[in-house]
Amino acid sequence: MANTIKLTIDGKEIHAPEGMNLIDAAELGGIHIPNLCYLKGLKGIGACRLCMVEVEGLKAPMIACTTKVKEGMAVRTKTEKVLETRKFVIDLILSMHPLDCMTCTKAGVCNLQNYAYDFEIKESNFTRKKFGFSIDEANPFIKRDPDYCVLCGRCVRVCKNQGTNVLEFMGRGVGSKVTTANDKPLHESGCTFCGSCVDVCPVNALLEADRWRRGREWDYDKVKSVCLLCGNACDISVSTKDSRLVKVNAGAADGSPEKYICAYGRFGFDCIEADTRVRVPMKRVNGQLQETTWEDALGIVAKEMKKAGENAGFITPAGILNEDALTLKRLASDAVKTKNVDSTASLYGDESTLLSGGADLESADLFVLVGLNPNQWKRALPALDATIRRRVNAGAKLITINSAEPNISSVAAVNLVGDEPETLRALVKAIMDKGIKADGELASAVSDAPVTEMVEAAAGLFVGAKNPVILSSPALYPAAANVTLLKGAAVSMPVESNAKGIILMGIKKEGKTYGEMTTEGMKLLYAVGEVPLSRRPSTDFLIVQTSHLTEIAKQADVVLPAAAYLEADGTIVDYLGRLKQLAKAVEPAGEARSHREIFVALSEAMGTPLKEAKESETKKLAKMKPVVAFNPFTRREELEGATNEIMQSMNMHVIDGSRLLWLTESEKALA
Repeated sequence: MANTIKLTIDGKEIHAPEGMNLIDAAELGGIHIPNLCYLKGLKGIGACRLCMVEVEGLKAPMIACTTKVKEGMAVRTKTEKVLETRKFVIDLILSMHPLDCMTCTKAGVCNLQNYAYDFEIKESNFTRKKFGFSIDEANPFIKRDPDYCVLCGRCVRVCKNQGTNVLEFMGRGVGSKVTTANDKPLHESGCTFCGSCVDVCPVNALLEADRWRRGREWDYDKVKSVCLLCGNACDISVSTKDSRLVKVNAGAADGSPEKYICAYGRFGFDCIEADTRVRVPMKRVNGQLQETTWEDALGIVAKEMKKAGENAGFITPAGILNEDALTLKRLASDAVKTKNVDSTASLYGDESTLLSGGADLESADLFVLVGLNPNQWKRALPALDATIRRRVNAGAKLITINSAEPNISSVAAVNLVGDEPETLRALVKAIMDKGIKADGELASAVSDAPVTEMVEAAAGLFVGAKNPVILSSPALYPAAANVTLLKGAAVSMPVESNAKGIILMGIKKEGKTYGEMTTEGMKLLYAVGEVPLSRRPSTDFLIVQTSHLTEIAKQADVVLPAAAYLEADGTIVDYLGRLKQLAKAVEPAGEARSHREIFVALSEAMGTPLKEAKESETKKLAKMKPVVAFNPFTRREELEGATNEIMQSMNMHVIDGSRLLWLTESEKALA
C-alpha cells in the first residue's frame, strides 16, 4: 500500500497516496484543476497546458497532470498568472473551433464550452481558422467530425490503451488531425465500434451517429445498470428521454479508461423496439400463432403444467436475473412439483467449475489465460480482452495456455500452445522446481511432467509475480485452479452474464439437465428467455417465454411476452463474484412482463400462489464460498460447439432488427 503524502492545495490540506499526480490529488479535496487531455488512470502527457499550477518554491508554473505530489508541497491553482495562461489556451482553441453551441449536441457537457463560460470568452481574440476536414459518418454508430477536435489525444490514447489501435494523429501543428491509418473511414480501419473514444471525447468531435435532435444531455434521465449480453456483464449508464432509450455509455463515462463496453452493449439497445419483439401473449390455433389475452394464455399454461407435473421441464439461459431465477425455482418445485429445472450453464460448467473465487484484476501483475480466446474484434468476451491489454500496457504480463493460439497472444510474454491440462501440469512442476512448496498429492501428480524452455519462462514469471490471476474456461477450471494451490487466484470465466448467480439461486442439476430435456424429450417443456434452440425438441407441449420471436418461439404452443433486460430491475453475480444491481430504464414493451411476474401469475392460475423473490432474499444467497482443492489434470467433457451456440443465440436477438445487422454484414464484406 502506497505511503500517504500531506500537501496543501489552495490552502486546503490534502492527504494523497505517494506517486499520485496533482489533478487527482486536488480531486480528493474537491478541487477541480481544468484540463482537456488528461485521462484518469493513464499517465499525464501535458498536451493541453490547461492544468498549469504554481508550486511554492518553484519559479515556473508546473503541469498538474505530470507533477507528482510531494510531502509538504504547497500548490495554488487559481493565481493570476495561472488563470491568465488558461484563458489564453481556451481563447486560442476557440479560434479553431466551430462556435455553434446553440445547436451543438454536446452543449452542456462540452468541456471546452464550460471553460469558455468560466473565462467569459464569447468570441476568440485570435484570427479564426477553419480547416474544412471531411466528416466520417459512413457507419451507423459513430460520427467523427475533425473540425471540432481540440487535439487533446484522449481518443487516441484510450484506443491504444485497450489495444484496438485504430486512431492516430496525422500531420503536425495546428493543421493536424486525429484519423485512422491512411485516413480511411472507421468501418474500413479495423474499428470495433466499442465507442470508448466517444466516452472520453471532451467536445463534439466524436459522437453517436444517431444523436442529432434526439435531445440534449440535460433532457435525459439516467440510470446505472449492467449489460447482460455476455459473460463480462459490463457496467453501463443508460440514458432515456420521453420513456424511450436514447443511448448507452460505459459505466464510468467520466473520462476513465477503466470501463469498456462493446458495440453490442453500446448500440444494440435498439433491438428493444425491433419488429421481432413479442408484445402480447400468443397461442397456437389451427397450426398458427394468434394473439390472445394474458388470462387465456396463463389458463392454458397452468392447465398443461398441472397435467405434466413431474414430467414438466424448465430451461433457461444463464443470463436471467437472480430474482427471476429464484422465482422460477419456486414455481417448478412448489407449484409444478418437478425437479427438472436447468440452464444453459450446464452445457459448459457446473457448481464445482463455475463458483470460483474472486480476484482483483486491477491489481494483478500477471494474467494466465487458460483455454480462453477473448477477442474485441469478434466480440467474444471483448471487455476481458480490453482489460487484459490495458493492464499489459500498464506493465502487467500475460501468459496464454491454449490448444490453439488465441488472438490476444500477440501481447503475451509467453504463449504455451498445446494440451491445456498437460501444459498446466508442466507449469506446476516448473514452479515447484523454483522453490514453491506443494502438498504431496499435487507434487505426485506433476512429478513426471516434461518442462520445456517456454514453460520454464512462464514459471519464472509466475514465481516473480506478486498478484497472479488465472482466468480459465469452466471446462478447464479444475486443472487451472491447481496452480493456485501454490500461489495466486483463479477465476472461472462463464459465457453468460449470470451463470454464477443462477447456480447460487438453485438453478442447477437436480433432475434432468438442459441437454437431456432438449434432446431426450419431455411431456411439457417451458423455455425461458432466448435459449439456443432453433428446432422444437420432442415434447407434447412447448411454452416459450421470451422478449423476441426467436425461431423456437415460432414453433411454440404458447408464447408469453417477457421484458427485455433494460425493462426489468434486479441483481446478478458477475464472473468475479461481485453482486451487481440492474435498474429498469424503460417500461416493458406492449403487455410484456418481467419473468418473475409471469411465474407468480402462473402459480396463482395453478392455485398455488407463490411470492415473488425479492432482492433481500437473493442477496443472502449470492455469496460464493469457493473451495480450492487438488483436482486431476483432466479436461471436463463439453458439448460440441455449445459455447459458440450460446453466444450466437444471446447476440442474435440483439442483431436481428437492429443497426448491428450493418456491422455483421460489413464485417463479412471485409473478410
